[in-house]
Amino acid sequence: MDKITAEIKGIATFLPEYILTNKELETIVDTSDEWIVTRTGVKERRILKGEGLGTSDMATEAVKKLLKKTNTSADEIDLVICATTTPDMQFPATATIVSDKVGIKNAFSFDINAACSGFIYSLATAATYVESGKYKKVIVIGADKMSSIVDYTDRTTCILFGDAAGAVLLGPSKDGTGIIDSILKSDGVGRRYLHQKAGGSVKPASHETVDAREHYVYQEGQMVFKFAVKKMADVAVEIMERNNLESDDVDWLVPHQANLRIIDATARRMGIRKEQVMINIEKYGNTTNATIPLCLSDWESQLKKGDNIVLAAFGGGFTWGSIYIKWAYDYK
Repeated sequence: MDKITAEIKGIATFLPEYILTNKELETIVDTSDEWIVTRTGVKERRILKGEGLGTSDMATEAVKKLLKKTNTSADEIDLVICATTTPDMQFPATATIVSDKVGIKNAFSFDINAACSGFIYSLATAATYVESGKYKKVIVIGADKMSSIVDYTDRTTCILFGDAAGAVLLGPSKDGTGIIDSILKSDGVGRRYLHQKAGGSVKPASHETVDAREHYVYQEGQMVFKFAVKKMADVAVEIMERNNLESDDVDWLVPHQANLRIIDATARRMGIRKEQVMINIEKYGNTTNATIPLCLSDWESQLKKGDNIVLAAFGGGFTWGSIYIKWAYDYK
């Protein structure tokens, strides 16, 4: 029996209409366009506006587009995994909410929270279900409304993040394409440097935590940057070595869009040209779990069946990982 791999059969995304530019941020906090671009590469980011709208609303639109694009019925879906750091609620899972909004009734669903590495964690997890032979159609979502946990008085974090959603459809393949390998890692020491202080079971929400602005992203930028530069590059090189890939064998690097300097450092370690790296951080900022599907969507028309693609991410926790994909289709 031929080995079953999980291949991406389609991609769809959703971007909010509102664009928050660096120029507008200059009126909100003490910063400048030059300062932001030099340190991060971000020029603008999308923000979800509207009363009562959350992560599931963006994810729902992405999934609806995905089903239509791939000519797939909601009833055909076996499993939905949503990678998110900003769930609609503590429970139920955002994946379950999305399934209800889309009309997916024959699937089980759950969330994965691995911060910015969540989409890679979720893709690797979904692949194992498909490889088992029991599951034929699995949706993996990466979605975050980061504006809901960003402190717009903190110039070190509010410049980085945006809102977006992306989704991919996974299915079985026996022709050698699909997800070939994955490496997932974590180190809990990272929780000290990048976290949300309040809102969990250790420090439930109270007047005191709200007044102390402890429901926003807390980041010690220098320490996070130091870890991210090393770990994301290390894991990208490791998956190349494990699969006997030379620099010339890699067609595309799809890096998490956290910081342009981290992306550049990873590409240099891999020995690949800038033209082989998907970069759209200038348009969207760091959308956390949506960054990688946004890249795949933006470059989908350039991808060819058989292309060797390396995904790499680093996130709070710390979490990091890489996936080696042999692309499954030519763009139509």
